[in-house]
Amino acid sequence: MQVSPIVQMRNNEEMGPPWLKPMLKADYFVPCALHLDSNKSECNMFCLDCMGNAFCSYCLIQHKDHRLLQIRRSSYHNVVRVNEIQKYIDISCIQTYVINSAKIVFLNERPQPRPGKGVTYTCEICARGLPDSFRFCSLGCKLNGMKRGDTELTFNLKVKHNREVFHDESDSDEESSTPRKIHRANIFNRFSVDGPTFSSYGGLIERLSGSSSSGEDEGGNSISPATPPLFNHTNSSRRKGIPHRAPF
Repeated sequence: MQVSPIVQMRNNEEMGPPWLKPMLKADYFVPCALHLDSNKSECNMFCLDCMGNAFCSYCLIQHKDHRLLQIRRSSYHNVVRVNEIQKYIDISCIQTYVINSAKIVFLNERPQPRPGKGVTYTCEICARGLPDSFRFCSLGCKLNGMKRGDTELTFNLKVKHNREVFHDESDSDEESSTPRKIHRANIFNRFSVDGPTFSSYGGLIERLSGSSSSGEDEGGNSISPATPPLFNHTNSSRRKGIPHRAPF
């Protein structure tokens, strides 16, 4: 039975982008054939648009404005940083690790015949022991899991439109409410700082209420006279008056 081109195209799309398999099979950390005499000419770059073999940093000029990924090494295995790869594919269900303060994911499987003692989770493809409850240990193992016919797995990024609309609405509400808050604050500041002094408004209030303004000082910073200090009678000493003889 011959598979129709439409079904074959749909299956290929479900298996990830067209650059995924070439990236997993590329030869990394070998000397670049074009820059053998240069220092640091290891092939650790991959172009998602050209989908060729790996190349070194001196070849970047040939891939201007292309989508690039830098492949790194960890325990003799090829890895890529999560913040770089997750821009293009969905890496859910794959175990991630933190190396040199950066979260990474392995490119290909790392078979482990006997998982260590106390290992609870293992990779569904290569039986690699996993520290967390993930299904696969690498991008290649997830791809092999999709080849088995697991319809729940995908490399396609999912855009959450509802979440984007929610953020847009909240941002617009916040922006629309901000001018009102600033307007109220400016009104208060005109009466307290930027506008006329508080004494002029205090005099207006006193004239309207019929009270006198004799309590204001020369600077006009006080509405009512200051409270006189309390006199402490406890520690005060009373002087006796001069004694007078009684008249005869």
